Amino acid sequence: MKISTPLEITAWIVLGICWLGWMLAFVRPRQRAAGKKKVVRAASSRVGIGLVMLGYACVWTFVFPRGFHKSEVSLIASVLVGPLAVALAWLATRHLDKQWRFEAALSEDHELITTGPYHWIRNPIYTSMFGMLLQTGLVKAWWPLLIAAIVFYIVGTEIRVSAEERLLADRFGENYAAYRQSTWAYIPFLR
Repeated sequence: MKISTPLEITAWIVLGICWLGWMLAFVRPRQRAAGKKKVVRAASSRVGIGLVMLGYACVWTFVFPRGFHKSEVSLIASVLVGPLAVALAWLATRHLDKQWRFEAALSEDHELITTGPYHWIRNPIYTSMFGMLLQTGLVKAWWPLLIAAIVFYIVGTEIRVSAEERLLADRFGENYAAYRQSTWAYIPFLR
C-alpha cells in the first residue's frame, strides 16, 4: 500500500492523532481505579476481549492485494468517525472514572453510572472502540479483513456486554433492569 495523495496522508495523520487521543482518555481512570479491590469478576469477558483483539489485528494487518488503494469516500469517512470515537471515549471515561475496568468486574463501592453518554448508551466505551476499529479499517484495511474485524468485534463485544450485564443486574436489580430498558447497548438504535 503506497500512501501518496494529500487525502491519504491526512487520513493517516488523523488516525495516529485519534489513537493517541483515545488511549490518553484511559490514563486518569486507570490511575484512579488502581488499588480498587475487584469483588466480583466475570472471567468469560476475557474470551470477548480476545475476540475483540483479533478484530483489531485484522484491521492492523498489512495484507493487501496488488495495487490496493482506499477510496476517497473511505478516507473521508475515517476522518469523520475517528474524532467522534475519541470524544465519546473521553466523555465516557470521565463519567465512569474510578469504576473503569479492563475486564468485567465490580468493586465494593461500585455505582450504576447513568450520566453523560451513559444516559443513552450502556457501553459507550465499546461504541468508541467500534469507532476506532472502523476508522482504522477505513484508512488501511482491505475490505475482507475489515468485514472479518467487524464480525470478531461484534461477537467479542456481545460476550463482554453479556458478562457485564449479568454482574450489574445481580448488583443493582430492578434499577439496572429499568436502565437497560431505556438505553441502547453499545451501537445506537440497537438494544
